[in-house]
Amino acid sequence: MNGLTRTPAAIVSEAAVDVLLVEDDAGDALLVEEYLADSGLTTRLRWVRSLGDALDLVTEQLDCVLLDLHLPDGDGLEALHSILAVAPQAAVLVLTGLTDLDVAVQAVTAGAQDYLLKGQVDGQVLARAIRYSVQRKQAEQSARALHESQLRAAENTRLERGLLPVPMVDDPRVSLVSRYRSGRQGALLGGDFYDAVQRPDGTLCAVVGDVSGHGPDEAALGVALRIAWRTLVLANVPDSQLLSLLEQVLVAERAGPEIFATLCHLHTDIEGGTLRLLCAGHPPPLLLLGGAVRPLPVAPTPPLGVRPGGGGPEAWRLDEVRRPAGASVLMYTDGLIDAHSDAGSSRFGVEGLSALIAEVVRRPTATSPPRLVDAVVSAVQAADRGRSEDDIAVVHLSWADR
Repeated sequence: MNGLTRTPAAIVSEAAVDVLLVEDDAGDALLVEEYLADSGLTTRLRWVRSLGDALDLVTEQLDCVLLDLHLPDGDGLEALHSILAVAPQAAVLVLTGLTDLDVAVQAVTAGAQDYLLKGQVDGQVLARAIRYSVQRKQAEQSARALHESQLRAAENTRLERGLLPVPMVDDPRVSLVSRYRSGRQGALLGGDFYDAVQRPDGTLCAVVGDVSGHGPDEAALGVALRIAWRTLVLANVPDSQLLSLLEQVLVAERAGPEIFATLCHLHTDIEGGTLRLLCAGHPPPLLLLGGAVRPLPVAPTPPLGVRPGGGGPEAWRLDEVRRPAGASVLMYTDGLIDAHSDAGSSRFGVEGLSALIAEVVRRPTATSPPRLVDAVVSAVQAADRGRSEDDIAVVHLSWADR
């Protein structure tokens, strides 16, 4: 028997258990080989005489280690700890002549799957111990991996929830309803973003935006743009400079030059009489009045990041629109208009979304802004049937007109 020994080729299969025997006594090693050959358990058996040789042979494919505790270069639990450190995926069974019960307890406590005495095992006992230990080790690893995955998912959920905005609007004359749905499976946060801030001077600003793409990098960029927007608004940066500064943030933070963002910024007095709008490649907000719904007239301008520095602040035109008394405003991202509107390939578009909202407004259940917004989002998602992967961000603003 030499340093690399296998069971007879006839019983080696793809499902063979890869076993490493660490035993300095050639007679005991031969006995183990015979036990396994007669047991019916399909194995690949490798034998080494020392701890050092064992550590050199450890691989990720190793299923089981049969370890003697009396080795020329490792004695007692020291050898066990060394093997466990380099082979965390393998089931380690102590196979020794040491009958000390305290050592056996310490070995199992340290991580050994079993503690076997050389004079008390035969082929069936050894094969059964190996089989059970390997299965138990795999179950432990699966349970540990599942637990770690659940912890990561919970941590990511807490992180994403913490990154969603809390609008800073507390004036009773303004009603704000926001909704957010991530298109990423299992995620709370996507590349779409929204926010609303009431400035110290009483004016109100709101934003909805959409970063191109749907991955975690786009979600992080959306958060960066939202925080930058809020900071600039609270710093009273003029509307004329806002988008060029946000574009600088986008260019600095994006993963590649192909990434861009659309955005719609609204700035109004607290009564909402005059709406000042900046839309950078973004669909226009909708004006809701009674049962009528129409898009606000805004100039088409390029998204952020398409031609950075190409036009400066003048690249984005500021539009002013008078809001009729009793009208509300719905700002949204393209997850609502790019969704499928029927079982075919048709999409809602701005006109289709306007028609849907007008139909929802007439429902007796749409008695408040929150119910209206929820009904619109639900109707869009029901029509789309999960075919669209776009995020959805919605901000609905209404005012208590006298």
